Amino acid sequence: MGADAARRGRPRTAPPADETTEHVYLDHAATTPLDPRVRHAMEPYLNGSFGNPSSLHWYGRKAHDALEAGRAEVAALIGADSRDIVFTGSGTEADNLAILGTAARFEGASHVVTSAFEHPAVLEPFRLLERRGVEVTYVAPDPDGIVRPHALAAALRPNTRLVSIMAANNVLGTIQPVNELAQLVREHGGLFHTDAVQAAGKLPIDVGRTPIDLLSFSAHKLHGPKGVGALYVRGGVGLEPLVLGGGQERGLRSATENVAGVIGFGQACLLARAEMGEESARLVGFRERVLETLTAEIENIYLIGHPYQRLPGYLCFGFSGQEADAIRLLFALDDAGIAVSSGSACSAHNAGEPSYVLTALGFDTIRARGSLRISMGRFTSDADVDRLLDALPAAARSLTSIASHAGFGVRS
Repeated sequence: MGADAARRGRPRTAPPADETTEHVYLDHAATTPLDPRVRHAMEPYLNGSFGNPSSLHWYGRKAHDALEAGRAEVAALIGADSRDIVFTGSGTEADNLAILGTAARFEGASHVVTSAFEHPAVLEPFRLLERRGVEVTYVAPDPDGIVRPHALAAALRPNTRLVSIMAANNVLGTIQPVNELAQLVREHGGLFHTDAVQAAGKLPIDVGRTPIDLLSFSAHKLHGPKGVGALYVRGGVGLEPLVLGGGQERGLRSATENVAGVIGFGQACLLARAEMGEESARLVGFRERVLETLTAEIENIYLIGHPYQRLPGYLCFGFSGQEADAIRLLFALDDAGIAVSSGSACSAHNAGEPSYVLTALGFDTIRARGSLRISMGRFTSDADVDRLLDALPAAARSLTSIASHAGFGVRS
């Protein structure tokens, strides 16, 4: 059942939330609200300071200086040299440039490795390489949603040229042991790429200490604007560009840069660096409170993925014996004015189908049909968490299909 069909057939357990309802946003894994401080930093470059950074006159020089200031802040978030940051239009484009741009330089029979539960922005380029004759190994994560170093080591071959393992899974929130994985690949003589779109700004990352060769991230996942991403390219790593034209971004991504977007990206990175520790501690507290309360009140709920090795505000739940009803819970919460997710927003057109992420963990096709992802962020409040903890058990109680399953339901 696709997302449109699911919406048409969705149950109404309460009057739908309207514009007067106070909405609660708990889907930060999909995108984050723009921080007002980021918007303020962008405003001059949406109005008077509109120059093209490649132009030589005053307007162009001012835009160029702003672009480079933003680049420095983006680089600082991951401990990189600003010369190694290439701006793109999205995290997806950054992933594609890293993977396909590297593969364009392969010579002879080559082998590449990724995990079976990567974001489609990584999986689809690897599938394209496979169709072009490159051998691809898809490493399975453990049932707790972690790619273990021994599993990657077993997949490496003498001709392995590139490995791409995400820093944190976008559906589960589980954090991958990137330091150990990258070190394995470095010792083997290959290149290591990580999709850090979910992790950047939430976890400390230092490419100066970790042998990551390529790293993708995106502004809109850390309270910056949509439409701007970045690829870190370690000095000496050769890429072929995917977008050809005027030679901007060191020839790796031609097109007039999104100056206002880069300024916003830079400000978002600056704020993330300054506030990451305090924000993480607060979100871990929310996460553990939600986990403890829901597992106490909903008898058949279970956590998917490692209990602690996960992003601070992220939880993914299944409902034993009723996984297919997770989408109905999502809609019931939506009617109550609370936004959560059933998984990756980029896979919403496959709503109702078994999740490839859960299948990669070893779930059968029935259990893989449903999960509920709750992801909290900078502006999540105690009151928001209270609303969720009132609404989700009530929604579970109200759904006829859930109440009718003998032995399952809400604890009394």
